[in-house]
Amino acid sequence: MTFRQFAFNNVFRNKRLYVAYFLSSLFTVMVFFTFLNFAFHPGLTGDDMNVSVAKGMSVAGGIIYVFSFFFILYSMSSFLQSRKREFGVLIIQGMSNRQIRWMVFLENMLIGFFATVFGIALGLVFAKGILLVAENVLVMEGSLHFYMPIKALVVTFISFMILFLCISIFVTFVLRTKKLVTLIKGDKIGKSEPKASIILTVLAVLLLGSGYAIAVYVKGVAVVAALLPVVILVTVGTYLLFTQLSVFIIRKLKNNENLFWKKTNMLLFSDLSYRMKDNARAFFMVAIISTVAFSAIGTLVGLKSYLTTGVKEANPIAFTLKSEVEDISNEDITLIEDIFAEHQITYDKSGVDLAYFSQKEGDHDLPTLITTPSTYNAFAKLIGEKEITLENKQVITVGQSSVNMMPEKELKRTIVLEDGTNIKVDNKDIGAKPDVLPEVGAYYIVSEHIFQQLPEPAYENTVIGWQVKNGKKEDLIAAGEKISNELPYQFMAVDSVVYDMNKMWGPIMFVGLFIGIVFFVSAGSFLYFRLYTDLDEDKMKFTAISKIGLTISEMNGVISKQITILFFAPIIVAIIHGAVALTALSHMFGYNLVRESALVLSSFFVIQVAYFIIVRYFYTKQVRLAVK
Repeated sequence: MTFRQFAFNNVFRNKRLYVAYFLSSLFTVMVFFTFLNFAFHPGLTGDDMNVSVAKGMSVAGGIIYVFSFFFILYSMSSFLQSRKREFGVLIIQGMSNRQIRWMVFLENMLIGFFATVFGIALGLVFAKGILLVAENVLVMEGSLHFYMPIKALVVTFISFMILFLCISIFVTFVLRTKKLVTLIKGDKIGKSEPKASIILTVLAVLLLGSGYAIAVYVKGVAVVAALLPVVILVTVGTYLLFTQLSVFIIRKLKNNENLFWKKTNMLLFSDLSYRMKDNARAFFMVAIISTVAFSAIGTLVGLKSYLTTGVKEANPIAFTLKSEVEDISNEDITLIEDIFAEHQITYDKSGVDLAYFSQKEGDHDLPTLITTPSTYNAFAKLIGEKEITLENKQVITVGQSSVNMMPEKELKRTIVLEDGTNIKVDNKDIGAKPDVLPEVGAYYIVSEHIFQQLPEPAYENTVIGWQVKNGKKEDLIAAGEKISNELPYQFMAVDSVVYDMNKMWGPIMFVGLFIGIVFFVSAGSFLYFRLYTDLDEDKMKFTAISKIGLTISEMNGVISKQITILFFAPIIVAIIHGAVALTALSHMFGYNLVRESALVLSSFFVIQVAYFIIVRYFYTKQVRLAVK
């Protein structure tokens, strides 16, 4: 048997040891190939929108490729740690350090080659399904037909073979075999129980508390200024949480005799205490990576919801036509309604004249909308809102629209009539809502009696609204786009605008979602490696303890608790981090993101639960077989 055959057989005879590393690498290759499949797709060429999609996919592929290097490197180092005894046995048999490095190089290249080939093959198998999903997510007018992505295939194969070659060279260069006795004993060498520093434990609480407090307290543009300090505070606090605070809590729990001596808690706490030093770094890495995934996807979902919902709330009337330069002609109105009839759209219609008056604000004359209850009620009735009434000399203000990103400017407390008389504004709330009239800024509503006494307006705009009673969504979009192209006026078709926004956000959401999934799956793989590194040790430990009376049921309970802590401690921390980050985002925009945040965070939590159930089943099965 040649040395190459030895390395080949070594991989195939230790499938359990290599399977997580292989599958994680395969998944990374498949995702990267999928991105290139999109980026090089013939359908993503031509217009500006499709070109931007292709560029976004290429950038995302680059991010995944860079992240893949560090992820595979970590996976490789974790898997080498579990082979210390094997290296010791090989040295006893006469293998030199140089031969061990060469063996590791050949094994890694072999795994890399098959992971790349099978990753590309799986990408091809699921290509059409993924393309169909992309068509809907990207809101594309054309179809992304299946094609043979030769360019994507070649680029993926060459890129990942170079990546595995670099990692193999790097690992063999830094690989250092320890003393023979250390390798042979492997994990049997005792570990000192980690101790927590009181100062660092308190510091962890202070850093996390202050980071959370700042993130939740700041509002508006101050959120951007606070971003970097909060990230530093929470990152350092998270590291100390797992390396110091968790150790401190475990020691306190162990000192509680009633809890420590209850059933199998002694096994659980003793094992956690001795493993915490190793697990802490993995916990920290998983928590930070998961937080990035949660925050990124939550931010994208939140921004999309904020923008699309804001447009709908600010424009409750399906179609509005506003004259700003020239009067609206009867021919244009007929054209609009003919297009509605062509698309079988039925509607209610109303028109108003909006008068803007010069009101002094310091040294400037700013045109401000001043209108009457009858004008307000014409559109309020159209959209089913409450109509209002005013007394003869009553003046009220209505706040700015929800789409106005500028800080709200408070209107003057008085308005000036034509004869110079000042009329005070009544702050009484009579139920007038900002987005009934198509006006972004704040405005006044005055009684008919006062309106007749105002000076000549600076200018007037005519606004006509059509509220849809019946019509399919695709017809509303098509009609809106057609009318917008035909008319010179300021025309607003809400469904068409939201459709265009979804087309713009589709590529961003798709890229962000894929990158977030890659990060999250990678975090789960870190936990998998961390868990399976201790599998042989757990087999020996539970085999020994079962001989003194530990039942299979009790063993399953201990293992389940250990895996639960391993899988959910960093994820729960990441969910809390993500919730705070999304709360800060909602404060920046003044928009409630509770529903979007809950959707994103709960989705990832459910995925983690499913991953936990699968891993727990196979892990306990292997330990149980060893004990029997």
